[in-house]
Amino acid sequence: MKTTQESLAKEHHESGAWSDVPLDELFRRTAAENPDRLAIIDAPDRAKWTGGDPRQLTYEQADREIDRLAAFYKTVGLAADHVIGVQAPNTVDTVIAFLAALRADLIVSPLPLHWRQKNVLEALNSIGAKGFIAADRIETRDVGTAARDVAGDLFSLRFVFGLGKDIPDGLIELGPMLAEMGDELQFTPSERPEPADHTATICWSRSGEENVPVTRCHNHWSSASRIVIEEGHIKQGSAIVVPYSLSGLTGLGGGLVPWLQTGGALHLHHPTSLANLASHANDVGADVVMTPGPLAQSLDRKLTNNKTSVLAAWNISAPHPSTFVARRRIVDLHIADEYALLAKARGPSARMKALPLGKHSGPNGCESGPALLEIAVTDEVEAQTQRLLVRGPSVPDVGWRTINGDERRVRWEGTGFLNTNIKVELADGGVIGFGIPGQYALGTGNLETIDGIYASYPGIREAAAFIVEDPVVGARVYAALVPEPGHVPDAAAFFAYLDAEGVDLAKIPHRVLILQSLPQNSDGTICRERLTMRTQRLPAAVA
Repeated sequence: MKTTQESLAKEHHESGAWSDVPLDELFRRTAAENPDRLAIIDAPDRAKWTGGDPRQLTYEQADREIDRLAAFYKTVGLAADHVIGVQAPNTVDTVIAFLAALRADLIVSPLPLHWRQKNVLEALNSIGAKGFIAADRIETRDVGTAARDVAGDLFSLRFVFGLGKDIPDGLIELGPMLAEMGDELQFTPSERPEPADHTATICWSRSGEENVPVTRCHNHWSSASRIVIEEGHIKQGSAIVVPYSLSGLTGLGGGLVPWLQTGGALHLHHPTSLANLASHANDVGADVVMTPGPLAQSLDRKLTNNKTSVLAAWNISAPHPSTFVARRRIVDLHIADEYALLAKARGPSARMKALPLGKHSGPNGCESGPALLEIAVTDEVEAQTQRLLVRGPSVPDVGWRTINGDERRVRWEGTGFLNTNIKVELADGGVIGFGIPGQYALGTGNLETIDGIYASYPGIREAAAFIVEDPVVGARVYAALVPEPGHVPDAAAFFAYLDAEGVDLAKIPHRVLILQSLPQNSDGTICRERLTMRTQRLPAAVA
């Protein structure tokens, strides 16, 4: 299925930004040239956070598994352009399932790991998914059972597959199924023209209370990661440690696709601590390791190999980056939600520079290659803050038509730019960064909705959600609770109540304050700024 306008696709091909090689073919070519090279490696602590023992596969072994699983998809009735959802953490099994779906000409919708059952059900229903792949568990969450319940509520979902060790009844366990069928499954590739122009994924952007589908073809992904490879100096055969789930622009565009394009070793990691990430990178002799931007300085100190490059990812809630003298190459990945990615290496001072407006073709403004991304800003000016506009061969150019016929298009300006609706600050003729400091993922309107959720807990007279900046993740949600007279709320019971009610994980507070009353503005609304100040223990913060 092609969603990009033919004239626009032709323009991207003629510029050299797009090719005829789909993502799974990149893997196949490396397997043919380097069959014995180590390809995918599980984290050694895999069994602590999901089912199954750690695995590692060479390119030849992995390519054979991808072929067999692609043949299995077709055998059970999944046809080209059918959508299959995936909610599973970073494991060898997840990567194999993802690439096999692409090889079978399916469209993969990787779902965020923090989504609950109701989010998964709504998303899969809106895009008419025919299949769903879920892990048995993610840490303490029983994802497999939730997937089975989704299938019970979504009649259009024909197949639900399980990855891991303890798969609940009702799911097709992929590992044993493929082992049982053995070499009987033979895959025959399709012959559809221009395969890299066809839709590969449907990722998800958060817009208010709505999750919006964002489509990308194979070429969109290749273009998005190309500048990451060039700016990061990622060489062929590099060892890359990826701690981000493969469910969006950061994990896929900054991790998985650069690995496919450079044919190296993908070391999968599940983040539990910075020390654990650094230890993993040191143990495997990583050439490249990804990390949240605010942790780049700390990780730089913990890595033992000075030749290891750090890809520092910044999202829309990230705080201002710090300047430090680094011992290695630091490359900032500026992430504009699910719409754009731009990589820029820091100079010797490790200071993040403003991103120039205009076209970005390669490292340090190189003009020798095709323009991969063009950035601009909106016309309105609010204290030097404007909204980011993007366009180019790496930017998604169409929405997804839901089963109800509602095509959720991305926001286009009359000039052909996509309006990301992300606030940016201007400096030195450019933007400081995509969403640095940007805007929090939870706006004021959403906080008012969350107020009602917190206040529904028995014994609470009124409640308020508020945002507190965090030096690592950028922002956290806190709760301020005012109990009924004579009632003493139990924080543990409050959290258990939210979990039992299925409240979105993003809306569950990091901490809870118990107050006698909520501070108010002159117009009678809740003064969330004073609540934030109270947590920071400032003298002016009086409830």
